Amino acid sequence: MTLPEPARISSDTSELGLTELASAIADGTTTATAAVSSALDRIAATQSTLNAFRVVRREQALAEATEADRRLAAGERLPLLGVPIAVKDDTDIAGEPTAFGCGGDFAPKTADAEAVRRLRAAGAVIVGKTNTCELGQWPFTSAAWFGHTRNPWERTRTPGGSSGGASAAVAGGLIPAALGSDGAGSVRIPAAWANLVGIKPQRGRISTWPKAEAFYGLTVNGPLARTVADAALLLDMAAGPHPGDLHTPAPIAASDAVGRDPGRLRIALSLNIPFAPVKTVLDPEIEQAVRRTADTLRKLGHTVTVADLPYGVLVGLSFLPRSMAGIRQAYQQMPDIRTDPRTKANAKIGRVFDGPALYAARQLEPLLHKRIGNFFRDYDVVLAPTTATAPPRADAIDGLGVNATNNLITGSCPYTWPWNVLGWPSVNVPAGFTDAGLPVGAQLMGTANTEPRLISLAAQLESELQWYRHRPTPWW
Repeated sequence: MTLPEPARISSDTSELGLTELASAIADGTTTATAAVSSALDRIAATQSTLNAFRVVRREQALAEATEADRRLAAGERLPLLGVPIAVKDDTDIAGEPTAFGCGGDFAPKTADAEAVRRLRAAGAVIVGKTNTCELGQWPFTSAAWFGHTRNPWERTRTPGGSSGGASAAVAGGLIPAALGSDGAGSVRIPAAWANLVGIKPQRGRISTWPKAEAFYGLTVNGPLARTVADAALLLDMAAGPHPGDLHTPAPIAASDAVGRDPGRLRIALSLNIPFAPVKTVLDPEIEQAVRRTADTLRKLGHTVTVADLPYGVLVGLSFLPRSMAGIRQAYQQMPDIRTDPRTKANAKIGRVFDGPALYAARQLEPLLHKRIGNFFRDYDVVLAPTTATAPPRADAIDGLGVNATNNLITGSCPYTWPWNVLGWPSVNVPAGFTDAGLPVGAQLMGTANTEPRLISLAAQLESELQWYRHRPTPWW
């Protein structure tokens, strides 16, 4: 095997995004072994502080990187050959347990999830599994079993959840991109609170197999990255169906939308908060950030009109049974599980909904598609806040009861969950920082299968705002 000359090899890959690192490995500027080893070293150096990972595959990843270098030397080229990435700890990797944020002694999985299989087929080296809260319930990433995952921008704050380990790892420069999952905002919220792009794709775009659907259709897999191009590339590499999937949308080419002119779009700026059982208020700093994003869109030639989305009460009536029954189902499927009392309580509540209420909730979806879809007769895209507040303290929900926890998370994150009910795509884009220096985000929301439009618009925004230039101080 012939490798590039040592003088050309660079081991400093922390600043490179997914697309840049893939190119550097392919052209010999660095090697897969150097890139993967460097990522693993950063993970190890920050695990006691940032705490982004539940599982680290050091030996296996280094062996896979060596094999990738052999394949590269033989002339093979794949989109992600030798590139280190991570997946969330709700996604199966053969030989590793899937704890989904919980405690317990879980048997290693015998097969890769379909999304992991596709990433491996693209050449990616999976360095580990990122932390998530128990069963993905909260926009915080913490549990008694692994502690608190911290926000790279401010260590006292949460990186969000439930894909908080993924956002911490990417924003912190440990890896160039990660695959998370989103059942009520769990990709978009941590992306907003970490200055990242997070894509919640159309339901079924990325397979959730070995589950035919996850959380009764609420949860989808999606990428987190520093740039739109990197997120689109990871989406393309992970996307595609398994024969057992319940939802199989027609294929798209997300990367082709990056740099494409989206045309002049009619954009609704919607600041109204969806139905919530407790009082919620949009933080003025978040509102200002979203309005600045609207101003940038106007500058780019789009028409932006203040117009509230007609969420209504029914969208909440569809979400709650599916969410609670999904927690119960996940809880029951994990033998010897150990959890927080709040998780046990939610699993019990889920038993109430797992029946006629769940069936009725699913039947509401076509009506909601029609009701909210009618709004899009006048608009092409909706711009809305991703969260109502900046990232709270990492320990803000520690020791709270069920009701207090629900009130806190609803007050912080009331905006994202309706699009999980609808199954439609939404993209978080960075919207700047609060006066205290904390990242916040805005959502670009569309109807079914409109990822290309949202991605092209997000890329246009990125070319103007260049949010990827802002990085937190390294933790290693």
